[in-house]
Amino acid sequence: MSAAWSPHSAPYSMPRQGINTRETVMSTDAPLGVLDGYKILDFTQYVAGPTVTLMMAEMGAEVIKVELAPSGDKSRIAPMQVNGRSGYYVQHNRGKKSLCVDPKTPDGLAILKALVAKVDVVVENFAPGVIGRMGLGWETVKAINPRAIMCSVSAFGQTGPLAGQPGFDTLGAAYAGITSMGGEPDGPPYVPMAAIGDVSTGAHAMGAIACALLYRERSGRGQHLDLSLLDTYFHYHEASVQIHSLSKGAYKPTRTGLHSFYLAPVGVFKAQKGHIVIMCPMDHIFGFLCGAMGRPELARDPRFIDNESRVKNCRALVDEIEGWIASLPSDAAALAAMQEHRVPCAPVLSVEEAINHPHLRQRGTIRKVHDRMLGEFELPGFALRFSDFPRPLDLEAPFLGEHNAEVLGRYLGYTEQQVAELERRGVIHNERS
Repeated sequence: MSAAWSPHSAPYSMPRQGINTRETVMSTDAPLGVLDGYKILDFTQYVAGPTVTLMMAEMGAEVIKVELAPSGDKSRIAPMQVNGRSGYYVQHNRGKKSLCVDPKTPDGLAILKALVAKVDVVVENFAPGVIGRMGLGWETVKAINPRAIMCSVSAFGQTGPLAGQPGFDTLGAAYAGITSMGGEPDGPPYVPMAAIGDVSTGAHAMGAIACALLYRERSGRGQHLDLSLLDTYFHYHEASVQIHSLSKGAYKPTRTGLHSFYLAPVGVFKAQKGHIVIMCPMDHIFGFLCGAMGRPELARDPRFIDNESRVKNCRALVDEIEGWIASLPSDAAALAAMQEHRVPCAPVLSVEEAINHPHLRQRGTIRKVHDRMLGEFELPGFALRFSDFPRPLDLEAPFLGEHNAEVLGRYLGYTEQQVAELERRGVIHNERS
């Protein structure tokens, strides 16, 4: 950022234009966020990669989203569409600047290489090898900018027998053994309708980048980061892997329906109008549940005396608990009784119920945002909280190629006439051209 504070400069001394907000931020103001001053070159699309750079934008970094001409990020056509504008794209790309360029042209590639020299971080989530064939692999990036951090996000990683396979979130979960653990024992595995692997891999990548930037401050060296959905998903196994290994393969973890295969009572219990999750992984917490039920003797019942006995007699225990829930006036009464006795429990809320829950609203977990075309609507809020930056930034997603002139002019010194000529020749593109 020319004439602006950076993480390597003295405190603000000159005015600067707001990066992520719709207002001008003066140099005497505090930084926008913990990553204010860092510059990110973003070659990502869909969800996993865009999550990395969205989180960094939420923390004040300037993100230049490189969209391949002429159509840009494929998620621009994803549902839900309003007047041709994708809520899906907006959700994952708020706070970024769009540079739409054709890297297959010599001038387009030259632009991107010149930008590599100006940024702190390069993020890409193409299939392994694609960024290299484009002319911007790690060796090239390192030669241009030895201090750059380059993060590659992929389904299966940059190396290994699966590296070259096309991949998405659900494929990573399937290969990791995660999908096999969800569903009824005699039924097919279930796939959750949420981008768990994409978003969490993006968060892992963001954390790796932050650590690499910290290391760079000590060493002066950039490095290449290899993040995969499969690696992230495999890390989700809480107990299955070590149990299988320590049992020398005798125990083969598999799906067990609504209840844990190694802890009880831990699972989803039928209520009068819905379902309730109850978590009693330790003996004393099970005692709390027995107290809530008005059945303290259950904690001394030989069938339920310890976790091993409770797992062995899980069906009988589930019947006792569900019978108690059914005897109460309402699901709310069951929840209240358990909460009074400090039993970890929660109702299974629908998406609509979660959106309207007062806790999520008070914390900003669900957030109302503004888009120039979509107007006001609600999205998941930013999950990280910083005491020095208590207010979320007012971010908006870019239109395709909206910032071509700004990025090329401010970073590379291109004139309006040069930008217009590049657009005329198809090297760069925007929604107006």
